[in-house]
Amino acid sequence: MRVTAVRLLPRLLALLLLALAGAPVTTSAEAQGPVVYEGVASCAGSTCHGRAEGNGKEVRQDEIALWQEPSSPSGAHSRAFAVLDSARGRQIAASLGLGEPTRAAECLGCHATPTRGERGPRFQISDGVGCEACHGPASGWIASHYAVGGTHSANVAAGMVPLDQPQIRARVCLDCHFGSAANGQFVTHRLMAAGHPRISFELDLFSALQQHYDIDGDYVARKGRPSSVRLWAVGQAEAVRRSVDLFARPDRGTWGVFPEFYFFDCHSCHRPITDGPERKLTFETNPGRPIPFSMPPYNDENMIMLSTAARVLAPGQAAGFDAASRDFHRAMSQGREPAVAAARRLGASAGALSDALARGGYGNDDAFRVIAAIADKTTEPRFTDYEGSAQAVMAVDTLLNAMVREGGVTVGAAAGIRANINQAYAAVRSPQTYNPPQFRAALASAAHSIEALR
Repeated sequence: MRVTAVRLLPRLLALLLLALAGAPVTTSAEAQGPVVYEGVASCAGSTCHGRAEGNGKEVRQDEIALWQEPSSPSGAHSRAFAVLDSARGRQIAASLGLGEPTRAAECLGCHATPTRGERGPRFQISDGVGCEACHGPASGWIASHYAVGGTHSANVAAGMVPLDQPQIRARVCLDCHFGSAANGQFVTHRLMAAGHPRISFELDLFSALQQHYDIDGDYVARKGRPSSVRLWAVGQAEAVRRSVDLFARPDRGTWGVFPEFYFFDCHSCHRPITDGPERKLTFETNPGRPIPFSMPPYNDENMIMLSTAARVLAPGQAAGFDAASRDFHRAMSQGREPAVAAARRLGASAGALSDALARGGYGNDDAFRVIAAIADKTTEPRFTDYEGSAQAVMAVDTLLNAMVREGGVTVGAAAGIRANINQAYAAVRSPQTYNPPQFRAALASAAHSIEALR
């Protein structure tokens, strides 16, 4: 039975697909000369990817139908442009003085296919985040990628983005699902203040929600067998690297006399403010963040997960990464210059971890060990804030789903502990009701129930 993350994940996770991805990656073919973006219609023929049912011999061939699905997360990319014309999109644009949102460069960098070349006659900006946003401009490879005798390596040489490589996939997705240095691919605090949703990302989960291919013998022969543990871990490493790289940039890390608050944990400040004879303390000491009391913390949701991944999957680099992470948090109270220097050291450490994790081969036992480590006594004290806790729930559930997909846990066994997973989700249903001790207890219960399936 084919099981996807969509079937097993609650609707909470679908709501996290609010920042819609698409990003160009430079290929050898692009470097050789001009490229043309051919548009979604060029892929939509009934003998290509436009069938109503996924019954193709080599690939499903219903990829366009999945991309256009009007209500599920799999169709989120095709809806990206349309949401700009929604009431929310127009309110954001009006607040920021952007004019017509469907024409604003600040929006189109992620809500449409970003182009660095010519647009062919069938290209439509209104298609939203189309095929070429992720797979690369098609002019070099559209005619040859279905040819008899064609290979994946030949397609890549012709300009197709090799999304089977975890680091490249992560960087493509992060350009919009976290941000990049390009225009229109960074959700500033101003955008969020105007109404844009908070950005959240987890590579393996989002890959599963967008999956439009079957991992069959043909796929494995051409691209190798994917590993959900590797995707998850590399995604965390690349997210940390991207975060601190952007923070270190003067055009991203600051805005006027203020830091760019996008990088900080939103809910450390956005809490009820009251004045009375007795305080209601919401701050909890976090062993991973040596910062002074009352200082807004940097959003470290991916740092927590990467620290856990390193402990289990790359133990030789774990202590170095944790030290770099603590040094970065400590430097935040020392000034912009020390913080930037520490950010660069942390980015280098995350990059080295990404390289190591991308080379690893992982199985179900590794997934079990990572889940156990997320909820163990080393990691558990770091769940003092909403965003890191929400990332932990996604990790636990997506790794469980991976074991189901890859045959390590049966569908029935996973369904049998769904109540325990849902308790952990309930603990992060809303930042307004988030309670750290309650969450930690729920996460421990969920991890314990998963461990019992080994």
